[in-house]
Amino acid sequence: MSSLIMAVAARYKKDLGIGTLMAMMLPYSIVFLLGWSLLFFLWVFVFGLPVGPGAATFYNGL
Repeated sequence: MSSLIMAVAARYKKDLGIGTLMAMMLPYSIVFLLGWSLLFFLWVFVFGLPVGPGAATFYNGL
């Protein structure tokens, strides 16, 4: 998949390397991490919904 992204991006910026591509995508990755973490927090701790079938929300010990 990354080679497809590199090929498309290289069409528009000829001197593009893997490091440049990673640097360009890092802000998007951080935003997605924060956004999905916030959604997970809301889902589990605010609404009290389980994360999957049969999955406990809290660990109750041994």
